[in-house]
Amino acid sequence: MILKTKSLQTTSSPQAIAGQKQEQDVAFFLRRAFKDNPEVLVINDLKFSFNDETAQIDHLIVYTYGFVLIESKSIKGHVKVNNQGEWTRSYNSQWAGMPSPIKQVELQQALLKEMLKHHKSEILSKFLGIKQQGFNGRCWHYLCAVSSNAVIDRKTMPKEISDKLFKTEFLVDELKRIMDLKHKIIRLMNVADTRPDFNQQELDSIGQFLISQHIDSNIQQANHAQVERKQTQAISGIPQLEPKLEQQELKPASAPTYHLAQSNTAMPQAVARLAPEQHPILSCKHCGEPTQYTPMYGKFGYYINCNQCSKNTAMKQACPHCMSRNTKVTKRKETYTLNCVDCGFEKRIII
Repeated sequence: MILKTKSLQTTSSPQAIAGQKQEQDVAFFLRRAFKDNPEVLVINDLKFSFNDETAQIDHLIVYTYGFVLIESKSIKGHVKVNNQGEWTRSYNSQWAGMPSPIKQVELQQALLKEMLKHHKSEILSKFLGIKQQGFNGRCWHYLCAVSSNAVIDRKTMPKEISDKLFKTEFLVDELKRIMDLKHKIIRLMNVADTRPDFNQQELDSIGQFLISQHIDSNIQQANHAQVERKQTQAISGIPQLEPKLEQQELKPASAPTYHLAQSNTAMPQAVARLAPEQHPILSCKHCGEPTQYTPMYGKFGYYINCNQCSKNTAMKQACPHCMSRNTKVTKRKETYTLNCVDCGFEKRIII
């Protein structure tokens, strides 16, 4: 079952176009093979953040027994890997080094596993009150799919890398071998197969959770542009602040300033203003950057990481309605919402 298709990006460089074409090719074969199978969930182009880190998985398979991550690489020409795991490829008869896609997907898998483990109680169900098994005991695999016209030199390639490297048209065969899906009756009769499995409800729950965590780059760019427009309207007519008041919140002419709640963490709180629509707007507390930042999640909750000064700022704010500091931030897909526990006020935070 296809949960998410490839998100097409506007690009002009030949390398980016070729890379996007390779991901589309892999997505095509995955769709042909698994679109009607409810026990195999396919998520193409999954981007998520967790614990101050961001990962982008080209293709993710969630199936009855576990997970398979697939890294797509557009390679025209020859590709070699030496005994140290270092990759080189030829382009127009010129050889050059390239990042190891195997190492890339290993890092993605580690972050994905960490995120799923952190949210285990939200995702997996309990069976007869027994504690959930979690994600560590599941099957975890990763593969690299390269262009069909690539020439792979397997003679000098370490076997552990060669076993994970496939041309696009052979990828599905390897996936079926790895997943080794059997009919339920045969599965029950095969005592040698001790792999713990997800039931259908758990599979669906995992899929819904992962989709809810996806960061859509197109929406993110559009949101940044929208924030710029709203902030330009919100701050028009602001009087010049005295130098000694540089720590004071900027005060739009038509809207009052709302100061943030003090957190019990060391992380500074975001600067919150109200646009004409009365949605809280975030900016970096350290440098004031209003748009160039990345929403993230950590042990203290949701926050933004500034692309300009690289510092973190918590999203949690005081309630704009009653000024209560007893608030929390929740997320659904790309929408962050400020919730006041005391008065029940709810507003979307502009990111």
